[in-house]
Amino acid sequence: MTDSAQTLPVPEAVGKLYDRLTLSAMNDGAFNPNVHIGYWDTPDSEASIEEAMDRLTDVFIDRMRVGDSSHVLDLGCGVGGPGLRVVARTGARVTGISISEEQIKTANRLAAEAGVADRAVFQHGDAMKLPFADETFDAVMALESLCHMPDRQQVLTEVCRVLVPGGRLVLTDVFERFPRKEVRHPGIDKFCNGLMSTMADVDDYVALLHRSGLRLRGIVDVTEQTTLRTGQELAKLATVEDRPAALDESNFHFPEDDFQPSDLAGVDDFGCLLVTAERP
Repeated sequence: MTDSAQTLPVPEAVGKLYDRLTLSAMNDGAFNPNVHIGYWDTPDSEASIEEAMDRLTDVFIDRMRVGDSSHVLDLGCGVGGPGLRVVARTGARVTGISISEEQIKTANRLAAEAGVADRAVFQHGDAMKLPFADETFDAVMALESLCHMPDRQQVLTEVCRVLVPGGRLVLTDVFERFPRKEVRHPGIDKFCNGLMSTMADVDDYVALLHRSGLRLRGIVDVTEQTTLRTGQELAKLATVEDRPAALDESNFHFPEDDFQPSDLAGVDDFGCLLVTAERP
């Protein structure tokens, strides 16, 4: 399914949605600095959801190939958890951008609390028109953020512009896997409608990158390691009465009748791509 066949997200509305979710997270007392899926290396991995979330950030770090002299853009930075992990593990400088003002306030507070406000700076902005000069960043990371943006082509063109030659982009994006089911699972529609998201056209992804000026370095279907396993693990937690609050599905802070991550438990046609590209 292409973006043109879907209701396109409106950046301001996405920002207000994540403002609300962020405030709810803090008020509920189940706050987590990671607002993304996990990554389990093997089917028998016993990593917790929190460990798997950190592991996904580490996968990004490995592919970005950055060090202490690098400057990284976290595109759709959430509340800063992945960016702060990049700083801690590599020493790189990180600039994060989000359309949610509440996410930015929280991310900057966490950076200050971690003592790295000089290395991690988060600012409000729209990825459709990045407020940065050409060739500013050595790498760009985008964890599940492109699905919330109305024009992937425009965003990727902007990413190419702000990358230095040889700089890398690493991202995850969602797509509808084949074979498509005769009746689409309702969890997919709940995800798209509840989180103001669209599914990428996997058949066009390589051309999408090339039209943006980027050179593909790798594209992998990581559904089993990420979205499918995340849904399964959250569905398990939903049945455990004494689960830790930090691992509760309420950590994702969606109203009871709205989309819940466990709605996608076992939905193997809700796919996730891990993409690595480079500016020539």
